[in-house]
Parts: sequence; C-alpha cells; structure tokens
Amino acid sequence: MYTVTIKGEKKQYPQGTTYEAIAAEYQEQYDNMIAVAVVNGKICELFKKVTRDCELSFFTLKDDVGYKTYVRTASMLLLKAVYDLFGNVAAQDCRVEYAIGNGTFISPKGRIAATAENAQRIKQRMQELVEMQTPFMKRSYPLEEAMELFKAQEMKAKEKLFRYRRSSYVNIYEIDGYYDYYYGYMLPNAGYVKQFDVIAYDDGFMLVLPAKKNPSVVEPFTERKKLYQTLKLSEEWGAKVGIETVGDLNNQICSGSLREMILVQEAEQERKIGEIAKDIVGRGNVKFIMIAGPSSSGKTSFSHRLSIQLRTLGKVPHPIALDDYFVDRELTPRDENGDYNFECLEAIDVKQFNEDMVKLLAGERVELPTFNFKTGKREYNGKFKQLGADDILVIEGIHGLNNKMSYALPEESKYKIYISALTSVNVDEHNRIPTTDGRLLRRMVRDARTRGADARRTIEMWPSVRRGEEENIFPYQEDADAMFNSALIYELAVLKQFAEPLLFQISKDVPEYYEAKRLLKFLDYFLGVSSENLPNNSICREFVGGSCFNV
Repeated sequence: MYTVTIKGEKKQYPQGTTYEAIAAEYQEQYDNMIAVAVVNGKICELFKKVTRDCELSFFTLKDDVGYKTYVRTASMLLLKAVYDLFGNVAAQDCRVEYAIGNGTFISPKGRIAATAENAQRIKQRMQELVEMQTPFMKRSYPLEEAMELFKAQEMKAKEKLFRYRRSSYVNIYEIDGYYDYYYGYMLPNAGYVKQFDVIAYDDGFMLVLPAKKNPSVVEPFTERKKLYQTLKLSEEWGAKVGIETVGDLNNQICSGSLREMILVQEAEQERKIGEIAKDIVGRGNVKFIMIAGPSSSGKTSFSHRLSIQLRTLGKVPHPIALDDYFVDRELTPRDENGDYNFECLEAIDVKQFNEDMVKLLAGERVELPTFNFKTGKREYNGKFKQLGADDILVIEGIHGLNNKMSYALPEESKYKIYISALTSVNVDEHNRIPTTDGRLLRRMVRDARTRGADARRTIEMWPSVRRGEEENIFPYQEDADAMFNSALIYELAVLKQFAEPLLFQISKDVPEYYEAKRLLKFLDYFLGVSSENLPNNSICREFVGGSCFNV
C-alpha cells in the first residue's frame, strides 16, 4: 500500500491503482472534467499507476494543459477514424494544420474527398470509438526501433524530426492498432472526448471542439474566411520553399542553406508590405491606417516598414499610438480581481481621439497628447500635427479594428490592417505549433531584453493577455482590409538560444514551471541558429535586438 496525499488528505492505495481511479473519487470536487494528474510536481497521464508514496493533484479541461490534452486526444481520435475508414496512407498524409476559432483544420492532401458525407462518416466512427471507450496506450520505444516504426507507418515527417533527437527513447501512442507520436499528454480513453463535431470545409475538414472557457459545449463553427486564406497562403508558401515541418527546417540548417532562406523569407514579407502600401495609396481617400494585432505580433516593426513603403509612393506617414489616449490612471476601469484593465476600450479616451482625428481630417492644426506611463497621466507637450495632401496617419493599438474606436471617421478614410504571427511550420504532420507559442516566446525574449522581466512573470501574465486578445482583437479580425502574417519560417530556431536560458531559470516550486518545461521540450525539437544573419529591419529583430527601428 502507498500513501497518496490529495488536498492535505492522506489515503492508502494498493500498488497499481491508476490515477484515473483516484480522480474518479475526487471528480465531484472539480467544476470540470479532470484531464491529467500532477504527481510530486510532475504532470502524468491518468492511465499511469501509483508506484510510490506521493502528493497528487489534478488539472481539468479549464486548465491550459488539460484543454490541450483534450484537443490532442480528439485529433488522434479523428486520425484513427480516418485510418479505419480510408487506410493508413490516408491517415498519415492528413495534416493537422491550424486553429480557426474553435475549429482545427485537417487537410487530407487530396487523399479523401472533402464532402459532408465523408465528414459525417469520420464523425460517426469517432463516436463509435467514444462509446466503446477505446483505450489509448503509451509505450516508450528505443529511438532506433521507433524510427523503424515511423518508416513502416510511412510517417515521413517524423523520420525527419527524430533524425535530430538527442534522447534515446521515444514515447508513442496507440489506439486499437493505430500508432502515432504526439508532443504532449493524452487522455486515458476515447470516452473522455464527449464533445466534438466534424464538418467539411474547403478542401479539408474542420474538427470543431469546445472552447476552454466552456468545455462542456460545442458552439457552431464560425467561419473566418480572411484568416483562413492568410493561413493557407502561408502554408502553401512554406511548401513551395520546402519547409513544412521542423524536420525540414533542421535539414535546411544542416545543409548550410538557411542564410539564403532567411533573405528569401524577408524579401517575401517586404513584397507583401509593399502590396499593402500600394492598395492603401490606390484607394485615394485613406488618411488613417489602423493597425491592430495580438501581443508580440511585431506591430511596431511592421508600422515602420509600411511607412517606408508609403514614402516610396509619395505619402508622408506619421505614427500615432492609441496608448497615448489612455485615460488618467485613476479613471482606468478595473477587472474582476480589482486590477487595472488597460486592455478594455473604456481605458481609452475614445471621445477625445475622435475629436482630434476629425479636426485633423478637416485640415485643422491639433495638439496631440503623450501618455506618461510613470505618472499615469496624459500630457500635452507641444506635439502639434496638421495634415497636408500627402500626409497619412499610421495608428497602432489593440482597438484599431473596432469601429467604436473610430466611430466619427468616414469609412473611406480608414484602412484597417490585422497583423499576427501565424506560425505555418508544424512539428510534424499531426503536431501543429500553436501561434500563441511563437508569440509567447517572442514576448518572453523581448521582456527580458527591454524590461528586465523574467520568464516566470511573462508566463504568469500570459492568460490575462490572451483574455484581452479574445475580447478586444479577435472578434474584429475579419473587418480588416488586409491581413499580414508576421511569423518567420526560421524564427523559432533563432528564438531558441535566447529563450532556453530564461526558461531554465524558472524553479519547480512555482506554477509557471509546468509551462516552462513544456516550452523547453518544444524548443528541443529545433536546431539553434545565430541571429547574426538577420537583416536589421527584420521583425524578429524587434524581439532579439539589433533592429534599425526604435522598437
């Protein structure tokens, strides 16, 4: 018998008791389904067994690690259904691409017709596996044996990925004869995947899952055509240059050709910025360029580069930060915890902003404010502005796409741009890289370099940052006139050398340790690349340093 301590209570369990069985005893004390266990500070899957005295706690679907476990399990369940219905080659060729709202796009790469009938067949097979509570098994294979299995299963991207594996063993999951590798944890059996939908979408399928904030309900999929097309174009470009997965990227690094690829990628971004500038000028009446995007999207560098392109077309751009229109600190609304909510629209003096912009549009001379973040006050220091025929304002802020921010300005005078780092490289065919991981690593590196903030603090604040994005930015994505993907196909290999020392500093006794461990494991897939070959106007320079812009 072993002593297991849960919430201060000590209980005796025989050797071999699963954490799933113990979780069942405590489930009613949690407001959502338990997904994984934490054993002596280490995250473990519920199908693992008690082998010693330990302290035990649990994460549910409302916790980030629990929710990601649900998404991962549902993805493997879908691929198992494809395996059963269409065969192994179809399952291995399916690519888990990108998240669009509450959906994950699965591309069958032409192996399966993207019809409503096939979507229903896949969903029905998944439901059968759920009803049978088909178990997921996990086994650790020696690397050589795992590579043979990958080859036999035609897992080409996994063969590339594990060519650079430092560990001697690989964990592989199996569900009823279907084998796959996953970066992260898995639920004990298919019966845990209670809520999902599968629909045909474009040339593939959308796996629709509950949102983390309400994991017991699947909301109908909301289409986001512009975001989808931006992601698809980025994925297609990666395929053209031969970098679709981390294994492809590592191969390029080893071949010595990455320096040229960096220049090609940077040229591609500059071309797109130039096209946006031409579209703005071509509309004739645009006076206000409104730029918005989530944290660490590279908005500042993008604004500078767009301004340069506008200058080549005869325009005179002037930057304005919406942050300069913050209300005085004591007037800032507070959130449910009593902290200042700087990300809500009410934290901005919207009325004053519109009054100033209307006057500028009318050709009047206006004194613009500057917000003093030390005193928490808006100041007027003689910063006057008057727009001439070729002048144009480049306005950056999280509410830029929200019409309530610029309600007094004529629509034809505005051009809205949504920018985000939409990662197009996958770990392999079935393990996508969330765009939020790339942005979190960018922010972590920049916070340490420019603010002296440690990685623990950046991770701690990230859920609050994400909530602000969900409320104030993402709902307005599709209102943009243009979308710009600031992700660089090589950047995670560059960020690795800066992020790893920061993550290793996070100690085991803080909640942020689990996320730090996950990110370290993730970065271990990449070969590191020096930042010395980055152009000094690269968006990546905004985070690692050395930019020619004031960022």
